[in-house]
Amino acid sequence: MTDALIEIEVEDETWRDAVADVESVVDRAARAALSAVSAEAPCDRELVILLADDEAVRDLNARFRDKDRPTNVLSFPAPDTPPGFPPGPLGDIVLASGVCGREAADQGKSVQNHLTHLVVHGVLHLLGRDHMVEAEAEAMEAEERAILAELGVSDPYEVIDDG
Repeated sequence: MTDALIEIEVEDETWRDAVADVESVVDRAARAALSAVSAEAPCDRELVILLADDEAVRDLNARFRDKDRPTNVLSFPAPDTPPGFPPGPLGDIVLASGVCGREAADQGKSVQNHLTHLVVHGVLHLLGRDHMVEAEAEAMEAEERAILAELGVSDPYEVIDDG
């Protein structure tokens, strides 16, 4: 695991009701993602993870992405550090409690496992991964699956046949 400085802020207490020891769950997921790509994320990088409510995430999504609705996770990469300077912060991740809870219920997953997946997903975004084109999406999903498997979380993209 990495020695990165990870600040976790619980703005919405719903998170504590939904996930026992939520800070440890988030920290473990973020460190696993950082460790998986440690060459790109030196130990001294900092990131902030905010566990917020839907309204806070809706506001950020509207201001920064022109989408006036809440979403499950937002990632805000920090600007690149100029050459010759020590690495700066990695960025910020914000998660919406209501959206995440509803998605977990709809997908038949625990909120803890869904949160773990979304933290890993957000950290990978901070590290430059994306899923806008199919090849990038496949590569990012493969990384997520590998990291989550190390954490004991099943494949979040597995399609369950109900019939």
